[in-house]
Amino acid sequence: MFDPQPLVDWTGGPAFAWVVGAALLYRLGGRHSAHPRSGSDRWRTGSSVAGLVTIVVALDSPIDHLAEELLWVQMVQHVLILMVSPPLLALARPWNRMWHGFPPGFRRSTARAVTHSPLLAPLRRAAGLLQNPLPSWLAFNVTFLAWHVPAAYDATLHSQFVHALEHATFFGTALLFWTRVVDSPPWRSPLAEVPRAIYVCLAMVVSWMLAIAFAVSTAPVYAHYATEASRPSGITALADQQLAAGVMWVPGSIPFTIAILFVVYRWLQPKRPREPSGARPLAGNP
Repeated sequence: MFDPQPLVDWTGGPAFAWVVGAALLYRLGGRHSAHPRSGSDRWRTGSSVAGLVTIVVALDSPIDHLAEELLWVQMVQHVLILMVSPPLLALARPWNRMWHGFPPGFRRSTARAVTHSPLLAPLRRAAGLLQNPLPSWLAFNVTFLAWHVPAAYDATLHSQFVHALEHATFFGTALLFWTRVVDSPPWRSPLAEVPRAIYVCLAMVVSWMLAIAFAVSTAPVYAHYATEASRPSGITALADQQLAAGVMWVPGSIPFTIAILFVVYRWLQPKRPREPSGARPLAGNP
């Protein structure tokens, strides 16, 4: 039977506050734009809203409560954080607009510090390294697998700080990964279409490996779920784990598949020939 208590207890949390702050910056940044709103602007705004709402649904809704009792719900949460919200935000390209939501003085001083401060030189080098596809791919997939190691996973269920750290690293590395797949100015991927498709396909294979590990295991992988006295709907720990494998295998593959198909579609499009550098305009054209 469905328990309505999580809905009653929900009052919002850190992720909700972060989303509200990001939405406010997006709104303020849009007010400073001198260009009239176009259809693409409205589409990107919708994508940005969808990406932010997905974060709230994943981290500040009853899903977060149920994830402590059911592994398959935890996998739904991870899919939303890793494979739904980040590509939506990458498509929305909200970064410059959100940046302009800050006061001009703050932007100038922060930009000066980030670009010139000797103390931040290691951070600049790390950021430059992570712009490359291989480090960003490794950061995303190693983080994904590392947090699913039983010792690390159980730690997230016994410490709110560790749990928040898991979500933050998931989301951060996922944004890094998806901005190598989707051009999201000021970040542009150095990959051509075919390498992008391979880049996404290899990441999907990693998620399949985790799904297979859950599916073929004959005992619960995580002690927390195995030792629960009862769980919603009376589902067994092993059946819960097999459902988690299905979530990771099927819904978790959909965003990857869409990205691969889109990249392949772009690759198959006929390229427009470039005009010779010495070509003259047609008569009657300025």
